[in-house]
Amino acid sequence: MNARPAKPRARDLGLPFEGKPGTFNSITDVAGVEVGFKTIIEGEGPVEVGNGPIRTGVTAILPRGKRDKPSPIWAGQFNLNGNGEMTGTHWINEAGYFISPICITNTHSVGIAHHATVGWMINQYKDFFQVGHAWAMPVIAETYDGLTNDICGRHIQENHVLSAIDSAAIGFIREGNVGGGTGMLTYEFKGGTGTSSRLVQIGNEEYTVGVLVQSNFGSRKDLKILGVPVGRHMPENAVLSEIDMHETGSIIVIIGTDLPLLPIQLRRIAKRGAIGIGRTGTPGGNYSGDIFLAFSIANDIGLQNMHGEQTSNYALNFINDHYLDDIYNATVQAIEEAVINAMIAAESMTTVKPAGLTVAAIDHNQLKQIMKQYNCDT
Repeated sequence: MNARPAKPRARDLGLPFEGKPGTFNSITDVAGVEVGFKTIIEGEGPVEVGNGPIRTGVTAILPRGKRDKPSPIWAGQFNLNGNGEMTGTHWINEAGYFISPICITNTHSVGIAHHATVGWMINQYKDFFQVGHAWAMPVIAETYDGLTNDICGRHIQENHVLSAIDSAAIGFIREGNVGGGTGMLTYEFKGGTGTSSRLVQIGNEEYTVGVLVQSNFGSRKDLKILGVPVGRHMPENAVLSEIDMHETGSIIVIIGTDLPLLPIQLRRIAKRGAIGIGRTGTPGGNYSGDIFLAFSIANDIGLQNMHGEQTSNYALNFINDHYLDDIYNATVQAIEEAVINAMIAAESMTTVKPAGLTVAAIDHNQLKQIMKQYNCDT
């Protein structure tokens, strides 16, 4: 189990987010979900393509951990704006499930992440792939880190992806400049990886909704935290605005839950990713890939090889649609907090193209003073 990170989070600053989080306030509050990272930070100065500087990495989410037999991970997917990539979604939209880890990296490393994850699946599920005739369609997503990283140098290698997968664990997870989020921006502050969770009571049962974001989106002027127009109060060092550059980032939102839900219900939950990020102020930029995936670890029925003897019927349990409003609310709350957690945990980083600028981390003390002006603190 991962130990509690030393970096502060949004709630540590007294920001009064709604809802009740789980033990770790993380996607890993969903029982069995593991998260791992590989972070690469090397070099300074302007870009020399192929030589660096390197500020990138890989984030791996294992919805069912490191089991040796696959089982459907029921899922639904939605794009608010499709200027980005998430592989494996054709089958998710067709069949309603996937069986792979989810890996998130930079835009130009989707191919190697896909290649490496296929290799991991072949080795992990040997009977399924090596004895039978199964095929792998892993879920790989990306955001663009070319402002702070030599993205055209394509520095992610197969061993980096496998390291992220192999390091995946339950418990607290790091945020900010880690894994795929290493070189990312959020509202022109330093951003990156963020997570949060909410507990949901449905009937007599308590369930968990957990979220992980790779946050790399937004213009400073639009930033709102708990409804407060923070971006207007903190216009300094908005690096994209200073160089008259459009927002070129994206956000990947991964929503995990132990709620028993059908794929169509999970797609409806994935759509709430738009409301979750919208609470932080974004209108959804043209150059941004705002891509959301919701999955459930419930209904763990196993998966048979297509050439073996087949079960003729399955029975799936699922929540009455009447209770979806509570799940939507928990999802939106967790996404909003995860984005802000990514910013709070992040550390300032220099740019490489153009070189010499600084993407500043949000100033915690200044933020607290602004929130206090609006009576929005604890």
